[in-house]
Amino acid sequence: METNLTYELAYRELAEITQELETEAVSVDVLAEKVKRASELIGFCQGKLRATETEVNKIIKQMENEK
Repeated sequence: METNLTYELAYRELAEITQELETEAVSVDVLAEKVKRASELIGFCQGKLRATETEVNKIIKQMENEK
């Protein structure tokens, strides 16, 4: 996965792939490649969301301890 990929870019690319698949704009020759890329993007987005959730929970706990 590219190092400069952000959640927003990954989500946008995933939405484009989804649209292509839904409208059957993907040829059979590249279908497996598109599905593999979508799987990679989903994993990347899930990882970002988990990391963000962990960080937010950490901040909330710190705030609660400061009370």
